Amino acid sequence: MLTQDIIKKKRDGKGLSKDEIAFLIKNYLSGEMPDYQMAAFLMAVCWRGMSRQETVWLTGELLHSGRTLRTDSLPGKKIDKHSTGGVGDKVSLVLAPLVASMGVRIPMISGRALGHTGGTVDKLESIPGLRTQLSIAEIDKNIRDVGLTIADQTGELVPAEKKLYALRDVTSTVESIPLITASILAKKLAVGLDGLVLDVKTGSGAFMRCIEDACALAQNMVEIADSMHKPTIAVITDMSQPLGRMVGNATEVVEAVETLQGRGPEDLLAVTMELGVHMLRLAGTCSDREDARQQLARALKDGGAMRKFQEMVERQGGDVRSLERFGQRVSKNVREVCSPASGYVTRIDTYQMGLAAVALGAGRRRLGDAVDHSTGYEMLAKLGNTTERGRPLVKVFYRDEASFKEAEGLILDAYEISDEKPAARRLIHKVLRDF
Repeated sequence: MLTQDIIKKKRDGKGLSKDEIAFLIKNYLSGEMPDYQMAAFLMAVCWRGMSRQETVWLTGELLHSGRTLRTDSLPGKKIDKHSTGGVGDKVSLVLAPLVASMGVRIPMISGRALGHTGGTVDKLESIPGLRTQLSIAEIDKNIRDVGLTIADQTGELVPAEKKLYALRDVTSTVESIPLITASILAKKLAVGLDGLVLDVKTGSGAFMRCIEDACALAQNMVEIADSMHKPTIAVITDMSQPLGRMVGNATEVVEAVETLQGRGPEDLLAVTMELGVHMLRLAGTCSDREDARQQLARALKDGGAMRKFQEMVERQGGDVRSLERFGQRVSKNVREVCSPASGYVTRIDTYQMGLAAVALGAGRRRLGDAVDHSTGYEMLAKLGNTTERGRPLVKVFYRDEASFKEAEGLILDAYEISDEKPAARRLIHKVLRDF
């Protein structure tokens, strides 16, 4: 087999065999296939797509490119959640300890910032000392002892997916349904899940901007998961503006801690509760939706969720005491971006808002870039709010003047102010495969 022949075949819209997909993944992982050839293949997939069977084969090759975690002997259900990515999406930081505090085991393998979206791993690493690069043995021990771990992919676990994930970020090949599907499911299935809840974003800050595309992605992931015998529920949620108030890394940890303490923003809490309900239903630990919602509310109110988060942070080497004063981890360079007009906030281009976070250093422009955990911003005006000319829209935490100026321009371009109040948008659009 020749690599260029397989790339040409996909470029021309033809289906690939299981052996051809295996050949590409194995050669890329071994280093025999250079980045430029894999980039060409990824672009061909973006352009031509993949059949359901091709996607199953690709998922399987990524899944078995390294070791997998065996959790069969553990009591209780192993359930996880995954988001397709958004701006200000710190749901995992709240949801994982919340559900784990109720006896469900959460082996969460998460990613880093990708394109204009943030990464759960980057956010967690803003906690001093916290390690996300864990061995399979450490992940296994955390799940057994704590019931929760949030970790980066190691060299042992789905290494081919990790390598592809980084390349997609810098080659404009993120927005592909089969590539997103294979990437997410390979990571999730590698840790021996009993069930999975997917948070599929739609709106200006999502990879799937229109709801039809989001539904197509959700349906594809549910079908592929079914083919691999993993019960999966997909929830379509809104990303027409950043979720919550805070965007960045340390900034989002601040908001996650506030939410675990019962002081979080309504939209973040609403998405967290909706996804938590479905996780408990897959785990079989509730009688119905209302029972699940009441259990989740109690775990937040009695402090169980916050204690579980602290337990996870400590187990992964993080400084638990720093959480009490985490605002100190945010940059002291603060300026406001002010409204150019008076009226209602009628639109926020959330993709632009994500790029603003990247400009500040909270995300990555190139493969291998380090993120600045201290930078980010706070949303002071969201959709439907009124503002006046000169009133602050966004409070920015920045590192230098150049990055602030770039972010300021992107933020001003993202906001649309008009005299007419916009219609309210639904936060939860649709649920697929509601068991």
